[in-house]
Amino acid sequence: MREVTKRHYMLKEQLQNEQRLNRELQSATGRIKQLSGMLPICANCKKIRDDQGYYQQIEHYITEHSDAEFTHGICPDCAEILYPGITGSDA
Repeated sequence: MREVTKRHYMLKEQLQNEQRLNRELQSATGRIKQLSGMLPICANCKKIRDDQGYYQQIEHYITEHSDAEFTHGICPDCAEILYPGITGSDA
């Protein structure tokens, strides 16, 4: 009888662990955002057309459809165009 009780508790614990893992998996699956397929993007301003046909800044679109976040800076080529002579590339 003792062996049956021990086996019962082991199975009960295993079932609880499986249920917990299943809940964690469902929760993680709900948080997944993934970009896939083709993104219609303006060749000039780089805005992306959403499913409703409206164009949005690429940063906004990607943030809404993924877990990515953006930081902004200026690359050396653009810095030279925007701030000629300040970047020190004339030296």
